[in-house]
Amino acid sequence: MDELDTPVLDNHLHLDPRHGRGMEAVKDFARVGGTHLLVVNKPSWHLGVEAEAGGDFRAVFEETIAAVEEASDLLPGRAWAVLGVHPGLISRLTGERGMDPTEARDLMRAGLDTAAEYVREGRALALKSGRPHYEVDDAVWAASNDALKHALALGADLDCPVQLHTEASEDLTEIAEWAEERGLPREKVVKHYAGGRLRGPTPSVISRREELERAAERGEPFLMETDFIDDPDRPGAVLGPKTVPRRVGWLLEEGREDAVRNGHVETPKRVYGIDTVGTLTGQRA
Repeated sequence: MDELDTPVLDNHLHLDPRHGRGMEAVKDFARVGGTHLLVVNKPSWHLGVEAEAGGDFRAVFEETIAAVEEASDLLPGRAWAVLGVHPGLISRLTGERGMDPTEARDLMRAGLDTAAEYVREGRALALKSGRPHYEVDDAVWAASNDALKHALALGADLDCPVQLHTEASEDLTEIAEWAEERGLPREKVVKHYAGGRLRGPTPSVISRREELERAAERGEPFLMETDFIDDPDRPGAVLGPKTVPRRVGWLLEEGREDAVRNGHVETPKRVYGIDTVGTLTGQRA
């Protein structure tokens, strides 16, 4: 494949050098034109951490940052870390460890406080939070929303974006309003694994052609992602690391240069304050 004449950012993927493909996935991404990555920490229990206090998440965050630093050395641009607490943890805490939802919420808030320290120090770019994408009881749902709101308040305090893992929806205006009530602009709330028509937060569109077509037609700010999970038991899940560069090539072939600039230059600048053009070195893995 010819080199793409544009920055190419995958807004949400995971890297697990200890268990998965790690830097080989980064090399694959770069070989087909990828330039920049936002690397999100894996769920804490996937890395063997059963947190009992907020500081226990540090091991997960440090492992993610180490992967980001290694990935940056392989990219023509660079990688950044997105750190937080996976919303599915609440089910693990209440279902397997016997916590009540309030206790689980407080532990997740403490983990988010720890993640916020990394943003404050400049070691991470954004926070991650959300709520379960599956059915839960009312008490767990309320506790999850409380944790999410705490992440939004931290984002406002730090002036940093918050990536969200939530249920599938084309309208999350309510969450965008929660962010604004706490002083965080709605464009700095990013819905991971979004479709192309999302209202409310900025959509990080899963890079399937039909959803990208919808985002391109709409013309609103959007990002692109694979949600690559780097799990050897689920190779290629959700999408492989080559997908975003290949979809960018396809968009360019379709005459969608404006959409590519939107998703890989303008929206990253608008949401994260990052310069995907200025951080290019021109080197390829």
